[in-house]
Amino acid sequence: MGTYKRILVAIDPTHEAQPALVRAAHLAKCCGGQLTLLACIFDFSYEMTSMLSVDEREAMRNSIVTQRQSWLEQVSAPYREQGISVDNKVVWHNRPFEAIIEQAITGQHDVIVKSTHHHDKLKSVIFTPTDWHLLRKAPVPVLLVKEGEWPAQGKVLVAVNVAAEDDAHQTLNDEIIGHAKKLSRAINGEIHLVNGYPGTPVNIAIELPDFDAHAYNESLKAHHQQRITELARNHQLDEAHCHVIEGLPEDVIPELAEELEAELVVLGTVGRTGFSAALIGNTAEHVIDSLECDLLAIKPEGFESPVKPE
Repeated sequence: MGTYKRILVAIDPTHEAQPALVRAAHLAKCCGGQLTLLACIFDFSYEMTSMLSVDEREAMRNSIVTQRQSWLEQVSAPYREQGISVDNKVVWHNRPFEAIIEQAITGQHDVIVKSTHHHDKLKSVIFTPTDWHLLRKAPVPVLLVKEGEWPAQGKVLVAVNVAAEDDAHQTLNDEIIGHAKKLSRAINGEIHLVNGYPGTPVNIAIELPDFDAHAYNESLKAHHQQRITELARNHQLDEAHCHVIEGLPEDVIPELAEELEAELVVLGTVGRTGFSAALIGNTAEHVIDSLECDLLAIKPEGFESPVKPE
């Protein structure tokens, strides 16, 4: 597991505020990293106009790209003045997530940082289609950030799965905690582990009158508590910050994140393929949709992106 030395920042050319850049610069300072700012632009009107020749369309496209590069230089200048190494790239691409992933692969970046949009009325983060594609398909960690500073001594909530005993799950748990440690150092943060476990199925309690649902639940909780405590010890984490809660991950994780006022949730995602890891498909998406804080999504070791660089 590498360090966050090469940080790719997805810049939103339609917004003046760039929370992702603020967060990435903070990371770069803490980790001695360098930034690559990527702005992806596309305008169908230039592609569809039949009145323009191919050469004219290309000239107009190049003109827009040049304008954006100039704008990006202005955006990045203050960070260069702070001593941060910044590289700027502008690409013309109609699928931003593909452009971001292609750059992440070819540039051998350690993490992708992208802003999300906070919806004031719903008090939750609104994730765009590009965000979802990155979470499912990016081969490197994806940090989705909202506006606002990371406070010192902020809390980092790590969603682990201690129920499964296969190597793949255990490796992913280790990977997720490793990334959480790196980011918590950047904010001098406090790491908490959480694991949701299923309660007694109602049909069992009905079909087996002698079945002691309470004893079963207590036994299940104790098993998960033991496993999560072992995991914390292995990573030199505070056992008092282990949380084992009855319920589905998509309910447990956002509720605890809100209760702890966590700045960041770290979880594992495997997109739509591969082994059934800690959080898959709809489960991950339910969790992500309910969060009010930053999110770091980690792929399991060996994950290959379906997006290939050209």
